[in-house]
Amino acid sequence: MNLRIKRRFFLASLAATVAAGSRAARAQQMASVPLVGWVSSRSETESASVRASFHKGLAEAGFVQGQNVTFVYRWAEGRYDLLPALAADLVNRKVDCIFAAGGPPTVAAAKAATTSIPIVFIANNPVELGIVASLDRPGGNLTGIGLLVADLVAKQLEFLKEVVPQASALAYLQNPKSPTAALNEGSVRDAARTLGIKLDVIHASAEVELDKAFEAIAALGSRAIIVEGDPFFDSRRERIIALATYHSVVGCYPWREYAVLGGLISYGSNLPDAYRQSAHYVGRILKGAKPADLPVERPDKFELVVNLKTAKALGITIPPTLVARADEVIE
Repeated sequence: MNLRIKRRFFLASLAATVAAGSRAARAQQMASVPLVGWVSSRSETESASVRASFHKGLAEAGFVQGQNVTFVYRWAEGRYDLLPALAADLVNRKVDCIFAAGGPPTVAAAKAATTSIPIVFIANNPVELGIVASLDRPGGNLTGIGLLVADLVAKQLEFLKEVVPQASALAYLQNPKSPTAALNEGSVRDAARTLGIKLDVIHASAEVELDKAFEAIAALGSRAIIVEGDPFFDSRRERIIALATYHSVVGCYPWREYAVLGGLISYGSNLPDAYRQSAHYVGRILKGAKPADLPVERPDKFELVVNLKTAKALGITIPPTLVARADEVIE
């Protein structure tokens, strides 16, 4: 073998060695990047703002998607029956952590799918529903943010009564398939009883039932409605606001996003901030913390939003005292 051939052979061998080393380095780097599974009962489109807030919180914890953490997303689009299979798929992919968003149905599916992979959730009433043993000591492989949906219903009813003081009957739109249906209904009935208001509970758990629900509300003569904080409704909030507008129904809703779309009033937790809080927990777990050692946090931001533009369209006047108490006024 002459010198030129030897040199060519050496360079080819060196290039192959370098390429193999680069592939091995890339493979090792990819293997070391944690994989987070995101499963939600909500839809991808309407979750855009909370998803952005989550990734902002995760960046605050030191993790940036595409750099030192990767995600697998699964969306149920309000169909709770899909959640067990979606959660099981994430477990099969051997994710390092599961983020269960969209309330108790998602958490229940994730909890049933694994007892070893850490789960961070956003859900209302996690103790009452048996998701965790207690807020301070959740135990097991779950922790997260516990929303106060049932606790806030009474306040929503009070706000609605201020807007339509002459109303003797109100409607409550509820998803009977929600794990928190009985708990939420009990809270709103107690509040209505205290205020001396007749309450009509209207059920809807499928797209076609929403139209029928508002037709039933109109037939009952109710001009005011409270919408349950439920992922099925959240994924269809544009349709709900359109139906309320068509039937001239005064509504109080659980999240700011409804008021932005044209709902009259919203009162509840600041969802984007709750997602940001939960991202901090995901970051801590990816750094080695155990879910059992992280107490379930409560949201630290609640907001009252009033849409004066909608009030004008409905021909009603929002009391100045209520406007003054609002965290945000849409004009």
